[in-house]
Amino acid sequence: MNRPVTLVHRTSYHYDRPVFLGPQTIRLRPHAACPTPIVSYTMDIAPHDHHRTWRHDDFGNHEAHVTFDRQVRDFDITVRLTADLTPATGSAPCVELTPAPALAAFMTPQAAGPHLRAFVAEAASIHTADPCARLAAINRMIATRTTYRTRMEAGVWDAEETLGRQTGSCRDSAWLFIQVLRHMGIPARFVSGYLIQPDASGTTCDLHAWAQAHIPDIGWVGFDTTSGLLTSRGHIALAAAAHPEQVAPVSGLLDSCNATLDVSMTLHHAGRSDNTKAHEIKVQKIKDCHDPHGNAIS
Repeated sequence: MNRPVTLVHRTSYHYDRPVFLGPQTIRLRPHAACPTPIVSYTMDIAPHDHHRTWRHDDFGNHEAHVTFDRQVRDFDITVRLTADLTPATGSAPCVELTPAPALAAFMTPQAAGPHLRAFVAEAASIHTADPCARLAAINRMIATRTTYRTRMEAGVWDAEETLGRQTGSCRDSAWLFIQVLRHMGIPARFVSGYLIQPDASGTTCDLHAWAQAHIPDIGWVGFDTTSGLLTSRGHIALAAAAHPEQVAPVSGLLDSCNATLDVSMTLHHAGRSDNTKAHEIKVQKIKDCHDPHGNAIS
């Protein structure tokens, strides 16, 4: 993956009747501190007669704030971005440094049950002079002991449930890693984004979730709890925050209705006209919903 790759990501909502949409918040623009070079970026929204403003939230994430003046039957978001996935040179995985006072927002853990207490005790027993290596070992523990599963339903399991089930989605295992680190006094935050990676059939892309830990003198370092590895150029961060619900790709209110959600992602490789690949189309029926836009990150 040493050439620019263009991703076209379409999210389409269809409602069974005309509905009023409340203000919609879209978090599908790469984070300012994303280490992957973004060559170009556009976001198209339909219906076109909408009002859109860009802003930054309290964590520095790009948010598109969208409002509509009339009822709609469809709501479409198409993101097109080109990323340079050429591997970075050098060894520093630094994303950004955050001043110590601001790190407090990423250090408050949830209450620990017996599974989490036992896991934290084991993780705390790992000793190494390299703090990044220590966190990498904890990351591998989680990847080894939790089996990955795709969950299309919204929400994130708490750490106790993920450990008890010994399985979970990427967002579940990332949240587990964050809770372990926070109980150890290490700042950690939740990240949503795109994961572009090769597989047996070519190159694929998914909405994905991972964690970042703040290491003194290095900054925010990404850990993918699904693979047990550090994040790479293929991890394109869209939003990072203290809690998972703060990075939902799309959120907002609407009238009670029946709705259908379709998501598609297509990759185009620069200089190669014959390998456009439609990776996946996900269809989700949403009934009697007031807030159907919390797309699940698998």
